[in-house]
Amino acid sequence: MKSNYRPIGEHIQLVDERNRDLRVNNLLGLSISKEFIPSVANTVGTNMSNYKVIRKNQFACSVMQVRRDKKMPVALLKEYDEAIISQAYPVFEVKDEQKLLPDYLMMWFERAEFDREACFHAVGGVRGSLDWEDFENMKLPIPHPDRQKEIITEYKTIENRIKLNERLIQKLEETAQAVYREWFVDFEFPDENGKPYKSSGGEMVFNTDLMKEIPKSWENKAISEVGTLKAGGDKPINFSSVKSNDFPIPIYSNGTTDDGLYGYTDKHNYPKNSITISARGTIGFCVLRREEFDAIVRLLVLIPHTSIAAIYLWQSIKQIDFDKSGSVQNQLTIPQISSIKIIYPELEILKKYDSLTSQFYQYSETLNKENQKLKKLKDLLLSKMTKI
Repeated sequence: MKSNYRPIGEHIQLVDERNRDLRVNNLLGLSISKEFIPSVANTVGTNMSNYKVIRKNQFACSVMQVRRDKKMPVALLKEYDEAIISQAYPVFEVKDEQKLLPDYLMMWFERAEFDREACFHAVGGVRGSLDWEDFENMKLPIPHPDRQKEIITEYKTIENRIKLNERLIQKLEETAQAVYREWFVDFEFPDENGKPYKSSGGEMVFNTDLMKEIPKSWENKAISEVGTLKAGGDKPINFSSVKSNDFPIPIYSNGTTDDGLYGYTDKHNYPKNSITISARGTIGFCVLRREEFDAIVRLLVLIPHTSIAAIYLWQSIKQIDFDKSGSVQNQLTIPQISSIKIIYPELEILKKYDSLTSQFYQYSETLNKENQKLKKLKDLLLSKMTKI
């Protein structure tokens, strides 16, 4: 152990300020991703005077179920001057910010190695909690405050870039959604003169299946007519010996995130521009896959008959309110999805829509790839804290 490693307890102290006068009403929760989040707790009839007040640059944590969650939720309040949290959370602060900066300490808490150590000390079986004394006895390196500031600045630069990219990605998605609504809900796609179709007098016909008017020559097609549906399968794969450099084709399993990365394989079964649809548990979450891939476990895959319809089909499926009336578990099947009907535009409209929105998603993919690299750089910086 290096000489500059010191127990956390030497530099922090518990704070127990209660909301006795009910002056603070901004109630926050604590997430396992180590962030403060707006609380969703039902507080009707609750005595808020016993809630703890937390102030800017103070920490809150949870020492319960650390072993089960394999993480110790802990967060540093930065976005508010003050808030209140559940009395179940210990609140603490740095004793002397001239020696240890709160942001530097928070960086240490974000390390995967910190969570592993906390998990090691946790007791009480599967839902083991961490004794406060064990937490205080955990150690960290404390360099000179000037060096701490340098490390924080480098870390924040990376973090801020990631957040900026995430905002840009969100804005691109909102723009793409707005275009979809304008073209295929309001039917104001550009006509042959570049003017909004419906409001410029474009011919509409009544569709009895949809019970509404749609543009002339547009159709109402079942999903099975515009793409091929396949089950992702349940292939048992041992990932313990898999190295990503040797297996470049990603595998996806059921999930509610765009990446949903489960592992790698040396072959693919599905072409790029296919759409994966979660089929068990949380159903209907769909992602357009822009690369060749494989899929396993609780996924359905839609392979569009024409690639220019891929973005349109993806956006259309996202609008569907899937029937969640499964027996024991929510479940989607190929026959269920195959029979669902959607509006299907003329080929020329699909081409224009694909050309426009592909630009949004190509830029979004570039930003996502940049963020993947930045997150690796963040992890590398955190891992280097032990070498300070």
